[in-house]
Amino acid sequence: MNKKLYFLLLALLAFANVNAQMLDPAKWTTKIEKKSANTFLLTFDGTIEKEWHLYSQFTPDGGPLPLEVIFKNAKGNFTLVGKAKESKTRTAFNDIFEVNETFFEKKAQITQEIKVTNPNFTKVEVELNYQVCKDVCINMEKKFTFVLPVNTLSSALNPETIITETAVTETTVLDTVKKDSLQPSLGTSNVVIADTPAAIEKTANKSEKRGLLSIFFLAFLGGLAALMTPCVFPMIPMTVSFFTKQSKTKAKGISNAIIYGVAIILIYVMLGFLVTWVFGADALNALSTNVWFNVIFFVLLVVFAASFLGAFEIMLPNSWANKVDNQADRGGIIGILFMALALAIVSFSCTGPIVGTLLVEAASNGGIAPVVGMFGFSLALALPFMLFAMFPGWLNSLPKSGGWLNTVKVFLGFLELALAFKFLSNADLVLQLHLLEREVFLAIWIAIFGVLALYLFGKITLPHDSPLPHISVGRLMMGLLVLTFTVYLIPGLWGAPLKIISAFPPPMEYSESPFGIGNSSRSNSAVILPEGAKIGPHGIVVFDDYEKGLAYAKTISKPIMLDFTGYACVNCRKMENNVWSDIDVLKLLKNEVVVISLYVDDKRELPKEQQFVSKKTGSEIETIGDKWTDFMISTYKTNTQPLYVLTDLEGNSLNQEKPTISYVGVTEYESWLKSGIANFKK
Repeated sequence: MNKKLYFLLLALLAFANVNAQMLDPAKWTTKIEKKSANTFLLTFDGTIEKEWHLYSQFTPDGGPLPLEVIFKNAKGNFTLVGKAKESKTRTAFNDIFEVNETFFEKKAQITQEIKVTNPNFTKVEVELNYQVCKDVCINMEKKFTFVLPVNTLSSALNPETIITETAVTETTVLDTVKKDSLQPSLGTSNVVIADTPAAIEKTANKSEKRGLLSIFFLAFLGGLAALMTPCVFPMIPMTVSFFTKQSKTKAKGISNAIIYGVAIILIYVMLGFLVTWVFGADALNALSTNVWFNVIFFVLLVVFAASFLGAFEIMLPNSWANKVDNQADRGGIIGILFMALALAIVSFSCTGPIVGTLLVEAASNGGIAPVVGMFGFSLALALPFMLFAMFPGWLNSLPKSGGWLNTVKVFLGFLELALAFKFLSNADLVLQLHLLEREVFLAIWIAIFGVLALYLFGKITLPHDSPLPHISVGRLMMGLLVLTFTVYLIPGLWGAPLKIISAFPPPMEYSESPFGIGNSSRSNSAVILPEGAKIGPHGIVVFDDYEKGLAYAKTISKPIMLDFTGYACVNCRKMENNVWSDIDVLKLLKNEVVVISLYVDDKRELPKEQQFVSKKTGSEIETIGDKWTDFMISTYKTNTQPLYVLTDLEGNSLNQEKPTISYVGVTEYESWLKSGIANFKK
């Protein structure tokens, strides 16, 4: 055989082998539509392999990486008309990152309208950066070039839509993400990666339903709390008495009360629809992950809290209430509807802060969550009016109005204040300012709930409180409950996980002392840590630089475990939480190997002299993450995370039968580790 032909065949086989191991679960086709002389619609249609998820633009920071649409040559050539739009997505809670995330399944479509400003411009260069996950996570970068008709602006064509299919060239670059995607999350959209592929869809469905059910029950509890405020509670006997006395028959009184309750529900549900319609389901989720909106939410909740604590009252104009009240005198169904509206307006000083808080929290879930939230709130608010109208005798069992109503209002004020700092914490996490780290956050909550306990015990009084010669048994029990919660929070300063409130404070690593205040393991580790090492999950000493880790491994003559991971890799965290935490596995990782964690989404820029073009992918290696991605692809012919490799001090794999391992259980992972370590010692 001709030598040149022989080597060409070898090269083709090698190339085929590399690409056979590369995973590319999303395939894209594109089209460009001409809308007018200078406006075009660019469309990306993605087909996603079964059981894979591709994350949306609106996935919050801190979870899996959101999709990014980057226009490379827009300046001086064209402008974007609005934000890129997406086809139908799903949302579900991710229990690893403790955020909601938005994702595509099976199909994804991204559309972006552009307005061309340069008459000689012909090519639009676009880059899609995104992450897909199943049992492993893959970060992808795909480059497209859309070709526009010549002389776009001077064209005499009619502004009818002209569709040019696949008017695009595509280049795939693996594992590239942007720096902003690495920031922690703002608490609210969307997928739980299931332990087995077959369970992914079922788990996502359950998580999505659980999210809406949680919103409903929280809102229902909020409605019950609103009932116990001075603005609403006294109106129950007054309103029910009006219906029973003004109605000619008992049945008519009951029907009127039911209409009244349904009207209350309709008013608040319409408010939820209005919020969703004005902002849009996806926009709500996007806003909830925005720094400035979180700061605004913080300020609003502080204002609400101050109102509940007695600093001032938030009221709608009295003229509104008077006009609505006049309409209520008309009688009939119309009059009843206006009576319900009057209740909403008159009670706004008490219900407004609760409704505002619920809408803020529901917005973080996106979709129809605001509607579900308002339904739960209004249902709890309306039920007593309907039930007491059906059974008027129950009115005698209601407690009398008094100072306890203001106590409920103050209690809610403290809760509003505590919740406010959750939103401020979200903003701090995204900006990485480290102003509200875990210890500071917990100290604030300890102070808030500690003062609340003192208030309930009668040691502190506020402006609108009645004289309190003694406290009731109920108030004493509630005070003890709040005091218990306060004491529970205190060990969090020393590193306790505080699982009951794990979704609220910043994560353990976002703290002044990751091991907790005064923990000796921190000070000891500071002395024994070798150069370039840091404390990783579960106290494991890890390196994030291959050369430094290799040098250390040679000095102590131990094998190396390469951990190809990512800041936004769901299953990397699951492996660390569920597998690395096993006693036997943890002992091996701490004592028998040198762990080198290489983050493929580390966007710190490499020095200019270290940047290069990859021989495998053709992409420009500009960041540390790019470097480790290229290392993984070039050496191990794969682009998935997590990926674990056990090597000797020359870089040779210690597990010949299974050189690499990914997302597995404790038993298989432990056996793989022991086998490689044993081979190193031979």
